[in-house]
Amino acid sequence: MNIAAGKNTAGALYPGREPFRRHMLEVGDGHTLYVEEVGRPDGIPVVVFHGGPGGGCSPAMRRFFDPDKFRVILFDQRGCGRSRPHASVKANTTWHLLRDIEHIRVTLGIDRWIVFGGSWGATLALVYGQAYPARVAWLVLRGVFLATRAELDWFYGGGAGRFWPDLWERFIDPIPLDEQDDLIGAYNKRLFSRDRAEQITHAKSWAAWENALASIDNDGAIIDSPADYALAFSRIENHYFINAAFLDDSQQILPNMPRIAHIPGTIVQGRHDMICPPASAWALHKAWPSSDLRMISKSGHAVSEPGIAAELVRTMDKLARQRETLGV
Repeated sequence: MNIAAGKNTAGALYPGREPFRRHMLEVGDGHTLYVEEVGRPDGIPVVVFHGGPGGGCSPAMRRFFDPDKFRVILFDQRGCGRSRPHASVKANTTWHLLRDIEHIRVTLGIDRWIVFGGSWGATLALVYGQAYPARVAWLVLRGVFLATRAELDWFYGGGAGRFWPDLWERFIDPIPLDEQDDLIGAYNKRLFSRDRAEQITHAKSWAAWENALASIDNDGAIIDSPADYALAFSRIENHYFINAAFLDDSQQILPNMPRIAHIPGTIVQGRHDMICPPASAWALHKAWPSSDLRMISKSGHAVSEPGIAAELVRTMDKLARQRETLGV
């Protein structure tokens, strides 16, 4: 159980090589997922879970992996990115996503793989590992989110707003005062209203609050996301959060860590993460004897933070050198 301070001394990110294969994979319930494979077909298999829920994969996510060593599988989760139907929350729960991941694994003929995820992707990686431990060779997690009420209260109940009162005021202003004690519920009404203009207005506000706090270098600037992206990101994320990520009391991550105690893992956490504070990464590390926590100084939440990106590259390079011990 090692804890080490991160330094911005790793080599540059790998070139974002183009996919050698793209798929539109039907997974049932009317959903079709965008899936891409990058690197070499006989490389070490690693699956990447994007954040949100509601985000999507991007070329930048390919750059942590040596394309001469890894077979990298990226996909857009239900309703996200290039998956269809766009921004749909129908038949879209954590348990649907786990089924989709297994469908991808079986379709691609992979027995075991490294699972790589950040933020919501870390949540999904942990829940997937607990459901299918025999399929996971290693977990690489960034910006840990355990989908607990305390974490949601921090970000949507005013905790983070104490550090960013100006941005917090912009986030709560569209909501009537008598509804501001439940911002997830208040935004839900508007994100799923019948008025598309109202949906877009509140989707952009929801996305702007999170995006503005992602990087430690943020100067308070508000990012105006494109409408299509904002709708998918905000509607799906809100849908998951109002339903507590579809995890009941028996499915909470920390109490179920004994299921994956034997699986090794690396946790890369920004010391100054405003979206997913380090307390969750610390609690996870304490409950997971096989984990290595890399606490990165002067870093926030974004995967693009130099220290975080450097540590992820170092981690993947280390795993590339020990393929025989991974059993993949």
